[in-house]
Parts: sequence; structure tokens; C-alpha cells
Amino acid sequence: MKIVSACLMGCECRYDQKDNRVSEIEQLVKDGKAIPVCPEQLGGLSTPRNPAEIVGGDGFDVLDGKARVIDNEGNDVTGAFLQGARQALLMAQTVQATEAILKERSPSCGSTSIYDGTFSRTKQKGVGVTAALLLRHGISVRSEESLD
Repeated sequence: MKIVSACLMGCECRYDQKDNRVSEIEQLVKDGKAIPVCPEQLGGLSTPRNPAEIVGGDGFDVLDGKARVIDNEGNDVTGAFLQGARQALLMAQTVQATEAILKERSPSCGSTSIYDGTFSRTKQKGVGVTAALLLRHGISVRSEESLD
């Protein structure tokens, strides 16, 4: 069993209330092989919501208290991102997921790159908060971009 970012199966749960639908991921969910999750919604954030980026590191740094997740208006939303990551992990563990396919560049779900915290669309190497927590618990994480 896998978990997948809900936006990748067509849920309009991105910060801008859009999706990032990928037909292969939608089919995994239809076939009962994947469970969709949106960590940001699970953490209590609304849709739509202000875009957010990790400032001061990546998801591992957020888990370790060394970085924060800040939205584009300067609000600290770290707590919601941590709560959402914990809920996504609970869902993954409940269905005994061994893999997650997550939305690249997301501050929650990025698996190899995230935005750098300047809101300039500049990417940096690193993982999102949920990706980091899943990795720390032995769940492999990859990007939807790896499906190509």
C-alpha cells in the first residue's frame, strides 16, 4: 500500500485550491493501491490558504526545531505543518504503507527539492516536513516526477 499527495489524485487541496492531477496516481487510488492524504489540511490549514515555505533549512530541520514554516504574510504555520505530518504518518502506518508518492517542491511533501523560503520561486535541495517524518519512520518517499 502507498500513500499519495491528495492533490496528485485530483483533489483541489493545494494552497490555491487547485490540483496537480496525475492520471497514474489517480488510478492507484481507484485501484485501492494508494490512500490520498493532504498533510496541510490534516494539520488544520484551510483551502485556499497563503503559500508557505520552509525558512532556515528543510523538513528535517523543522522536525528538529531548527527551521520554521512561514507563509507569505509572515505567519508562522510550523505547528500546523508538524500536526499534518504526524497525521499523515498515522494514516500511512495504519494502512501499513511502505511508500509515499508526494508532490515535489511542497513544504510538506517535497522529496528532493523545496522552495528556499524567499518566495522567489528559487528551489533548493531538501525535503518537506511530512516527507522527512515519513523517511524517519522507514517509509520510502519519492516524487510524482519519478513516474516519468
